Amino acid sequence: FPQQDESSVLNITSVSASHQHFHPHSIKIPGDITLGGLFPIHARGPHGVNCGELKKEKGIHRMEAMLYALDQINSDPELLPNITLGARILDTCSRDTHALEQSLTFVQALIQKDTSDIRCSNGEPPIIRKPERVVGVIGASASSVSIMVANILRLFEIPQVSYASTAPELSDNNRYDYFSRVVPPDSYQAQAMLDIVKAMGWNYVSTLASEGNYGESGVDAFMQISREAGGVCIAQSVKIPREPTAGEFDKIIKRLMETSNARGVIIFANEDDIKRVLEAAKRANLTGHFLFVGSDSWGAKSSPVTELEDVAEGAVTILPKRASIDGFDQYFMTRSLENNRRNIWFAEFWEDDFRCKLTRPGIKLDPDKKKCTGDERIGRDSLYEQEGKVQFVIDAVYAMAHALHNMHQDMCPGSSGVCNNMDPVEGQVLLNYIRTVNFNGSAGTSVLFNENGDAPGRYDIFQFQMTNHSHPGYHVIGQWTNNLRLNLEEMQWSGGDRSVPESICSFPCKPGERKKMVKGVPCCWHCELCDGYQYQLDEFNCETCPSDMRPVPNRTACRPTPIIKLEWNSPWALVPASLAMLGILATSAVVITFIRFNDTPIVRASGRELSYVLLTGIFLIYLITFLMIAEPGVVVCAFRRLLLGLGMAITYSAMLTKTNRIYRIFEQGKRSVTPPKFISPTSQLVITFILICVQVLGVFVWFGVVPPHTIIDYDELRPPNPDLARGILKCDMSDLSIICCLSYSIVLMVTCTVYAVKSRGVPETFNEAKPIGFTMYTTCIVWLAFVPIFFGTAQSTEKMFIQTATLTVSMSLSASVSLGMLYMPKVYVIVFHPEQNVQKRKRSFKAVVQAATLSQKSTSDKQNGETRIEPDRTQ
Repeated sequence: FPQQDESSVLNITSVSASHQHFHPHSIKIPGDITLGGLFPIHARGPHGVNCGELKKEKGIHRMEAMLYALDQINSDPELLPNITLGARILDTCSRDTHALEQSLTFVQALIQKDTSDIRCSNGEPPIIRKPERVVGVIGASASSVSIMVANILRLFEIPQVSYASTAPELSDNNRYDYFSRVVPPDSYQAQAMLDIVKAMGWNYVSTLASEGNYGESGVDAFMQISREAGGVCIAQSVKIPREPTAGEFDKIIKRLMETSNARGVIIFANEDDIKRVLEAAKRANLTGHFLFVGSDSWGAKSSPVTELEDVAEGAVTILPKRASIDGFDQYFMTRSLENNRRNIWFAEFWEDDFRCKLTRPGIKLDPDKKKCTGDERIGRDSLYEQEGKVQFVIDAVYAMAHALHNMHQDMCPGSSGVCNNMDPVEGQVLLNYIRTVNFNGSAGTSVLFNENGDAPGRYDIFQFQMTNHSHPGYHVIGQWTNNLRLNLEEMQWSGGDRSVPESICSFPCKPGERKKMVKGVPCCWHCELCDGYQYQLDEFNCETCPSDMRPVPNRTACRPTPIIKLEWNSPWALVPASLAMLGILATSAVVITFIRFNDTPIVRASGRELSYVLLTGIFLIYLITFLMIAEPGVVVCAFRRLLLGLGMAITYSAMLTKTNRIYRIFEQGKRSVTPPKFISPTSQLVITFILICVQVLGVFVWFGVVPPHTIIDYDELRPPNPDLARGILKCDMSDLSIICCLSYSIVLMVTCTVYAVKSRGVPETFNEAKPIGFTMYTTCIVWLAFVPIFFGTAQSTEKMFIQTATLTVSMSLSASVSLGMLYMPKVYVIVFHPEQNVQKRKRSFKAVVQAATLSQKSTSDKQNGETRIEPDRTQ
């Protein structure tokens, strides 16, 4: 030791000496090589007292297992021949600080004592009994105890092999380099528990740990492994205090219910805490709600679930793979007060096991307890079941023995007994031999250690089942040896249900819904429907379908939008087509009548040339209906452009020429007897064709700038409900281009109406101004009605159908008005009253002038209150 530590060494020595004085209770078995043993013979005492009641299974069973293993080894001629293993076994009282005091016994022989200043009364140097040297320690049970003890044993290079400590931090080979264990660490157990959780499809669980090394490090290992593996989230991590207050467990259950979706509870807790958690769940009327996954501290023990079977039903627990050692049962059941005097705590065990009292000098017998006879037998007069860690205690002793055997063979070849090379046994060398052992243990499985001193992970997986079993209790449902083998079909839950309950934060989203993650909790999300024209691109994103597509009903993909056009059997087509067909028939009848009676006075008087032009325009107006309904194509679109305005342009150009001619004649007649220019039929035709050419020229310029073609309009019929979305096959004519196409005809129509109004005063006997006037008034009304209907349907889902029908009906009506008012009366006279179709007196321009003068005079007289009736000038 360094110089400055001498005082501390002396203190340790004095503490150890005082400890031996006040706590002489330890088992000492002589041998050539001595092994230390640490066992929780007693429970932790109440406040201020180190040791409490006797622990029969965890204490006496395990300690006797070490004695049994020593007997077996010492009687084995093959293992450590001619070498006897001795032991110094101490009671830790389940308390780490007490165990530390006890373990000072193991290091006494290694503490160098300065005896130079000590002399006997006769002046001779003292004879000091050298304490036995402990080469290795078996133990301890609790991880917290092992950690405390390991810290001092490593200082003196004493290897330690534990049979029950599973805390993950003991795997740290830098801090606990002399520590090994025959049980797997909780990190393996945590991995197995995580694999179980994943196998059951859970992703949202809570953890519950007893305060202390075992519980906290077990939960920490589970949380770390789950974080690294991903896919499992911790809803809450609750800690049970060492000294829980009244109502503490009810608060714990209430807190776990804050995240009630996390039904799975990973529990690393001692038996008492497990039992009190189950009791609190029952008090809260939550039987069957929580799904416990218990660590090896729960294992297959009956004590935590006694009288709480309904709450514990379905609990999955884990336990290192183990077997009951028959040889130990035979050994232990034959122990008696006479043949087991080496166990200084056996009398106390005897009293506790048989519930009797041994008589001792000076101790008064308790009248409530019977007197022990000494003839009682374990397993016959008391219940006996081998404690679960007995196998591991035996394996730990054998691991030490095999290491010493291999060391003896290498260092003392051919020598019987301990040679000088092994006296003393070097701790570092022994540790190397311990880490390299590999033998079949008491349960038939191999015992070996990895570089951190950990045993391989081998676990049995149990489930506590109540229903449909002749023996309710723990049933093996799987194993874990580096990977999980779980029989899900053998599992059953509360009420015998075979389907695995769910412990998930959020239920899977339905098709067409995206996950909106909850910040900081990767297992929790909200499901949001991909609305409108969106589809589910992946788990987390919605994407808008291309313009020519719409989402499928479950919104997992896009599908082409149906393409529609105006069908001939649609009412929107049938009505305009019927009107147009009737108009074409009527126009054809008029033309045929006019051709047949071409030289009759009525036909000649109506201006044959312009009449045929006007009738051609009316025919084309009716014809455009069929082009507007026909399936769009390049040819159809070209003819639509050409004929949409051409029919009206021809009609109203002819009418305008007629009304202009009458107006000019009438106005000229007022001023002089000289006839105006360009009133001959040829001049009229030329003027009409010039007016028509303006429309044709405009259309051909349009052809040159934008060649006719079809488009599919997906925007027009794209309502909020994508199931109603449609693509419309149509020509590249917008509403604006249709109006532009008709605008020239509307200008002609308005101009013609103006001239008709101006010519209203011309006598009926001289012109057609009044029928043309009435025609234009009616046409204007039709087209004024057309505008709001055409543009007012912009938001309608049947916009195209309504607009096409409105346009075609309006054009058919305007054509019908022109045909009906201008030509039907003439046809009626020609066909039904031929007697009126005779030559009238030829009207000269002079007669027109007279008529104009009379008309002016008549107007003047009317204004003076007198009315004159003109004589009939017809012949």
